[in-house]
Amino acid sequence: MSMQQRITAALHQQFDPSHLTVENESHQHNVPANSETHFKVVVVSANFAGMRLLQRHRAINSLLATEFDAGLHALAMHTYTPEEWAAKQQAPASPQCMGGGK
Repeated sequence: MSMQQRITAALHQQFDPSHLTVENESHQHNVPANSETHFKVVVVSANFAGMRLLQRHRAINSLLATEFDAGLHALAMHTYTPEEWAAKQQAPASPQCMGGGK
């Protein structure tokens, strides 16, 4: 199972999201081809109700600790309740990496 698949499965199991995207953005960075080191996640979950942004991010970081140990280098997190997502409908685009892609 790829890291992207493991991240997706863990987020589904822990947060029961109504919307989830897990995007491998490694190709936008100065890493070897087919790397799984940089990801962007968009998680929309009722479980985030009453949680501050930092609490949401800490919960995801804790959940994915083994992935960080296995080589996950960067994780862009966009976390929303269903009500917040209804107002936004999209997460911000990731900035361009200064290291360049391959």
